[in-house]
Amino acid sequence: MMKFGLLRWLVLVLLLPGLAGAATLTVGSKRFTESFILGEIIRQTAAASGDVTARHRQGLGNTSILFNALTAGQIDVYVEYTGTISKEILKLDRVPALSELNKHLAPLGLRASAPLGFNNTYAIAVRGDLARSLGLKKISDLRGRSSLRPGFGHEFLGRADGWPGLSEAYGLRFDAIRGLDHGLAFAALANGEIDLFDVYSTDAQIGQLDMVVLTDDLAFFPRYDAVLLHRLSLPAELPKAWSRITGLEGALSDARMRELNAAAEISRMPPADVAAAWVRSRAAQGASKPRIGEAGPEAFSSQFWRALTAPDFLRLFQQHLSLVLLSLAASIALGVPLGVLAFRVQRLQRWILGVVGVIQTVPSLALLAFLIPLTGSIGAVPALIALALYGLLPIVRNTTSGLEQIPLAMRQAGSSLGLTQWAVLRHIELPLALPVILAGIKTAAVISVGTATIAAFIGAGGFGERIVTGLALHDNAVLLAGAVPAAAMALLVEWLFSAAERVLYPGRRELLVNRGRS
Repeated sequence: MMKFGLLRWLVLVLLLPGLAGAATLTVGSKRFTESFILGEIIRQTAAASGDVTARHRQGLGNTSILFNALTAGQIDVYVEYTGTISKEILKLDRVPALSELNKHLAPLGLRASAPLGFNNTYAIAVRGDLARSLGLKKISDLRGRSSLRPGFGHEFLGRADGWPGLSEAYGLRFDAIRGLDHGLAFAALANGEIDLFDVYSTDAQIGQLDMVVLTDDLAFFPRYDAVLLHRLSLPAELPKAWSRITGLEGALSDARMRELNAAAEISRMPPADVAAAWVRSRAAQGASKPRIGEAGPEAFSSQFWRALTAPDFLRLFQQHLSLVLLSLAASIALGVPLGVLAFRVQRLQRWILGVVGVIQTVPSLALLAFLIPLTGSIGAVPALIALALYGLLPIVRNTTSGLEQIPLAMRQAGSSLGLTQWAVLRHIELPLALPVILAGIKTAAVISVGTATIAAFIGAGGFGERIVTGLALHDNAVLLAGAVPAAAMALLVEWLFSAAERVLYPGRRELLVNRGRS
């Protein structure tokens, strides 16, 4: 009963937020600075209405993840761009007016509303020194320069309105193209590791680094006007909160959005604080604005310590630990029986070990992306399934190995006493193999602690949330504030298991094996 109570508590820790009533508004955001800020602006604006509990699931991933979360009811609203809705979601060959766009969205139970006032289209940026030496001013100037080293965002590389369409429209070819996280591309450009990459027109770094934004002389990139993409029923469900949210229509210009992005990326203000300052300034009709760049330089150690001890530490720790414990319990429940089956039925051993071995080689993000449509949800459920699957290999392998190392004489002794195969397994084989099985569980636990950081990319929380935020904001202090406690947790888990092994089995297995040989 005690174990069941603990398991039930852990499940509630992860899933309780999703059980909230109709008065909860869930805002989503993608994995870049601007989306973080806009998500917070919507959340804070809705919360000010007083009739909803608004929460923000930030950094959920790319367009497909956010769209799937919206259609599955995991989130209620997020900021999307008209070009993305048209080209990526609806697969249209143009960007129509908002009214026509909504005709296509209605069968999906969705609607686009309240254009926020700015256009964040794609652009191509080149290192300033290179642009000046080669005379690069427009995208068509890149033709015939295959030796240049592009570094494009992964989503840009796969989108029809990204590199595939751009290269065809302009006839561009490069010898090698690197796929980079958008947050890392600016640093790669500054370090001279790449020559050009894709930017958003409201990126804060454009004015900070020596780069030239090339003119889109064929007008390939469509307008990407920021709009609220939401469930069709949301205005009727939360009329008061929705009225306040739609009041954001036309409230942000291109320059103002770039200024807010700079407050987060350059002045290192948390996105929630940037949003709060803007919401206050708007309420006061411009009486105050976020102060950009006025804070003095802060030592990296101070930034790291402040990020490490932020108020969200306990929440992230709880989420991370819950993910690890629940997934480890599932791995044990499935892995040990599979290991026993592989030992008992030799013809299945190769297949069982082969399948769990293949699962271990599947990239974590690919597995998470596959599980999202399969489970119809984001967050804890697909993350737990993925972590449980990754923990199978060491547990199955060690269970099989531990059973194989038991001398035949020990099994025969049990059978000679009239014990059934199940009784031999329960009273002789599993107790003798337990130290080896425990070593496999320890390995699975350490793997789970590290892999759980990836779960933040689909909104499952944990210390990976800081890593995702650090990448998006180009903030190494925040990134390390997530990586360091995750690494410390992995070391602690390994130490605890090793200590348990020393206490519980001080030479016990060797003693029993030697007795069986005598």
